[in-house]
Amino acid sequence: MSLDVSPKLLADAEQGDIREEDFVATVRTSLPYAYDLIASLATELRDGAVEFTDNQTPPPSERERGQLLRALASDAIRSSLERHFGVALAFQNCHRVAAFRPESLDSETYARFTSVRSQVLNQSPEFRDC
Repeated sequence: MSLDVSPKLLADAEQGDIREEDFVATVRTSLPYAYDLIASLATELRDGAVEFTDNQTPPPSERERGQLLRALASDAIRSSLERHFGVALAFQNCHRVAAFRPESLDSETYARFTSVRSQVLNQSPEFRDC
């Protein structure tokens, strides 16, 4: 299971739409490693003059890696985190998450980061089973 959904949030969802803030709070408590990593990338991007920020440090364990993969594999989770933090996320291999400014999605830097060439160049044998 990806998220620890409270009975109240489940009841709200059964009645209709839920508040995105409540969903993001559930993501934060259910996937704390992924949430905190994306929060730190967003802060670093906001506070700097760089085109993007990224994480190149592997997660400390498979538990944290699983959180990151679940967060980025879910369209709902990923897009909610992007809106919450005001970033566009890009993802390579098992842990290289990047945060871009949403207005830079047409940039050469974003195109290069998300290209098949970059994907291939960012592979190594230790990533095959992650």
